[in-house]
Amino acid sequence: MSLQDRLDAFKADFQAGKLQLKPPKEAIETMHRATAALIASGQAQRARKAGDVAPEFTLTDADGKPVSLHDLLKQGPLVISFYRGVWCPYCNIELQALEAALPDIVARGAKLVAISPQTAPNSRKSQRDNKLNFPILSDANSIVAAAFGIRFALPDELVALYKSFGNDLPLINGDPAWVLPMPARFVIGTDGVIAYAEVNPDYTRRPDPSELLPVLDSLRAAVA
Repeated sequence: MSLQDRLDAFKADFQAGKLQLKPPKEAIETMHRATAALIASGQAQRARKAGDVAPEFTLTDADGKPVSLHDLLKQGPLVISFYRGVWCPYCNIELQALEAALPDIVARGAKLVAISPQTAPNSRKSQRDNKLNFPILSDANSIVAAAFGIRFALPDELVALYKSFGNDLPLINGDPAWVLPMPARFVIGTDGVIAYAEVNPDYTRRPDPSELLPVLDSLRAAVA
């Protein structure tokens, strides 16, 4: 089953109330409105894209150790997945799919990291719950997400809805601002140039990890 098939199945079960109490129609409409507004804003089209130079960054991993883009690229091409946080079931499904693809990514000489705005303890929980063998980096205040052009502020009605769900983002992220990254995936070559970019303002839509492999093959062939 593809990643998108798994996401679609989860979405259908959630909206049908098969996973918990059926969400009110108004809640679903609120989420749809917020997604539609983010799509209409055109922000995804203004994010960093293939051919752009990736912004340099240094973030901390789940153990508090600094990790820089510069040092990661010394080891080979880099796959970055920006995700919303441990509280997001769509993100967890994607992380599991990336973990399944990790051997194929490593076999092509590349590294994989995930970046979220959450605190280190929540990153460790992401790693435990999803049985991940790649690093999760904490992007405090979503500063790196902003540099990639994918940070956005949640509308008030979505903030109220998330609060009603118990998703206290200021607590989860250690940041009073209600901001998140749009789910995004980038492949960065050792020259620091973005070779692949996929940004989707609809958090229920995510590319299959298999799309990364031809890009990594091309980067490897170019070096050879």
